[in-house]
Amino acid sequence: MVPLIARHGYDILLVEDDAADAVLIQEALSERDTRAITRVPDGVAALEYLRDPSTTTPDLIVLDLNMPRMSGRELLHVLKNDEELKAIPVVVLTTSGAPEDVAASYRNHSNAYVTKPMNLDDFARAVRSIDAFFLDTATLPEQSPPRD
Repeated sequence: MVPLIARHGYDILLVEDDAADAVLIQEALSERDTRAITRVPDGVAALEYLRDPSTTTPDLIVLDLNMPRMSGRELLHVLKNDEELKAIPVVVLTTSGAPEDVAASYRNHSNAYVTKPMNLDDFARAVRSIDAFFLDTATLPEQSPPRD
């Protein structure tokens, strides 16, 4: 896990194995400097982070589908079947626009599905819209303090 931005407001867990995409996401969110982003490279690392008693529960999980060790599909299924984690909003942000991936993500209770645009400006705009909706517009559950 790599903290990318210092804590000022909300915590986002970015589950993304592609370092270039992670940097683009960080840059799109850094304009406001109000987010703490922790990046993990796959589902296994995400579960280790989320189940660590010293970490704060994130306000939002941004999840790629195609990753090594444990895919985003598998992680989403685990998250939404875990009583302690299922209330965390999860946005799937992935290159796949395959109808079966979209349908499976919603069947597994993702809160939104966004296909990564190929154009850099559109990519940044998509990430900022996720940020604006889930962390500015939507009302989220109270964040839990670190578990001791």
